[in-house]
Amino acid sequence: MKLSALLTGAALALGLATTASADAHSKTKVGFVFVGPVGDGGWTYEHDQGRLAVEKEFGDAVETVYVENVAEGPDSERVMTQMALDGAKLIFTTSFGYMDPTINVAKKFPDVKFEHATGYKRADNVSTYSARFYEGRAIQGHIAGNMTESNIIGYIGSYPIPEVIRGINSAYIHAKKVNPDVQFKIVWAYTWFDPAKEADAAKVLIEQGADVILQHTDSTAPQAAAQEAGNVITFGQASDMAQYAPKPRVSSIIDNWAPYYIARTKAVMDGTWTSTDTWDGIGPGMVGIGEISDAVPANVKEEALAMKDKIASGEYHPFTGPVKKQDGSDWLADGEVADDGTLAGMNFYVEGIEGTIPQ
Repeated sequence: MKLSALLTGAALALGLATTASADAHSKTKVGFVFVGPVGDGGWTYEHDQGRLAVEKEFGDAVETVYVENVAEGPDSERVMTQMALDGAKLIFTTSFGYMDPTINVAKKFPDVKFEHATGYKRADNVSTYSARFYEGRAIQGHIAGNMTESNIIGYIGSYPIPEVIRGINSAYIHAKKVNPDVQFKIVWAYTWFDPAKEADAAKVLIEQGADVILQHTDSTAPQAAAQEAGNVITFGQASDMAQYAPKPRVSSIIDNWAPYYIARTKAVMDGTWTSTDTWDGIGPGMVGIGEISDAVPANVKEEALAMKDKIASGEYHPFTGPVKKQDGSDWLADGEVADDGTLAGMNFYVEGIEGTIPQ
């Protein structure tokens, strides 16, 4: 082969490599750290739907990467560090236990933007975001209080953090309003995603007489356990879990992260990203209420949808007094609305809930 041909071929190869390198560098790489599997049917599934929405919105202008089943703690710090080293410009860390690792890694990569879900620690390059899940819990509590026949409602808690405690209190307040005889039984699973533990928790609650199961864990295992038991109703958590409708699953809380993920990615791309705290609910659409099935009486469904509309418009707040704390002390006076600071750090049960919050 002539030298000129070799040189031409080399130049062409170099040009293609340079173009490919330029294309790679022109893309905005966005990373996602997931606490469970993307197929969990709940929390992580919905975060991954948000990731896919980013890809759909921006096409070839972005590259998304994710790691699933990342344990909270040191392992998450390793995963975040690797993402930053691999060129991610924006990293979403999607579980409460990633809070300190996110802050630690962010200090090492000041040019990378981090978004931490459900936490409260921020920095110049760390934002926080969460959804007002307690708004959906109020609606679930209203339905549950109306539909229970045993007057025992079971609640599967993940970890005793403010986010979960808020949900328990909100559901209880609204169940109690429509059914003064209602009793909550709470089982702490100490996991976000463990189908076997979640199923066992549901079975224990059903054995104790619960005919309604609420959950703040991520798998569909409690739905399956309720379906097997019969005459037990449930609510989808984080995603619709509609495969169990119309019963046992009679409605759901749906986490809609896509608009937020798209907006924050765009902010990084156009250079307008700033550190913020976002806490949105039903009104802005971050919390959705899944279809209320026909297993729910028509009047109860109508009342639940009316509550949803009032929460969305700001006419009604789920934590409106009079409300006392579990120890009988006053918390909210008649008509008084809870402030976000108290809600964000909630570490107490409201009056009427039995048992203590684990430390």
